[in-house]
Amino acid sequence: MASVKLGCTVLISYLLLLATICNAGLSSVYYQSSCPQAADIIKREVTKMLKKDRTLVGPLLRLQFHDAWVNGVDGSVLIKSTATNLAEIDAHVNFELGAILEIAVIKAALETECPNTVSCADIIACAARDATVFAKGPSWPVLLGRRDSRVSRAIDADTHLPFPVFRYPELVKNFAAKGFNAREMIVLSGAHTLGQAHCNAIGPNLYDYTGQDSLNDTNPNLSPAFATRLKQTCPKGNKLNEVDMDRFPNKFDNLYFKEVLSNKGYMITDDELIRGKKYGRNMVQYLSKHTSSWRSEFANAMAKMSQLSPLLAPDGEIRKNCEIIN
Repeated sequence: MASVKLGCTVLISYLLLLATICNAGLSSVYYQSSCPQAADIIKREVTKMLKKDRTLVGPLLRLQFHDAWVNGVDGSVLIKSTATNLAEIDAHVNFELGAILEIAVIKAALETECPNTVSCADIIACAARDATVFAKGPSWPVLLGRRDSRVSRAIDADTHLPFPVFRYPELVKNFAAKGFNAREMIVLSGAHTLGQAHCNAIGPNLYDYTGQDSLNDTNPNLSPAFATRLKQTCPKGNKLNEVDMDRFPNKFDNLYFKEVLSNKGYMITDDELIRGKKYGRNMVQYLSKHTSSWRSEFANAMAKMSQLSPLLAPDGEIRKNCEIIN
């Protein structure tokens, strides 16, 4: 009976999500006349690049999150800094953010077929979904019609995006500000099952857990063997080395939640899911055992994220080069 109720809850949430999407001004047929092959081109290019390099799955997925948290998915995270403006891409929280060049490749393919038509923002939203599906993850509806922003400021990213040192209450507050509850925050944290993390994000968990900034300031909750292994890849002061986020970093599975329960959270934010309120630990335990529920809830949360404050015509623009404002 409990599973039936859960299923109904998920279904109702999904239907409400679709209603919200329809009212957002986006559409499943937005490019039907101007570029009917747009979604197919994006999927083709994503598949092509992932067959060559599967490690791009995580960056393509997370790019939507890093863009969406600052005024919605509007492509602002792709814009290069200039002499007079430090853009989002160079924010502290976006350190070595990946998949920027891959979005440029997809955009070039679209410009060949449909010049000045498909926004970089829509590419980000579609690519996140397509990369997840490639990794054997769930699919979700991506409605189209977003415009590209003409504004990109590093301060906005550092203000809105959560840092890898956030504790549980800070994470809940950060996601609540965007309309996501604690359950959705934990569900979306499961995206860390894909890809790699830079030592820049892992370092505080190993050397600066309490702010003492010393070799002995390691998160005491971590498995000792796990912490030792991480320190070998991420010696103090190293920011650029990368670590697989779990044993199968290119496969969409719920191993992440099992690893967190085993005290193997790579970042402070990962470990905090089971250190904060009892609800957090209970949810991680639940998701570690119920793969189908996590998959459906993850898909719903990603679809919801893609609809945050969409930038619509006549505002914004369709960038010809995703990294430069027209």
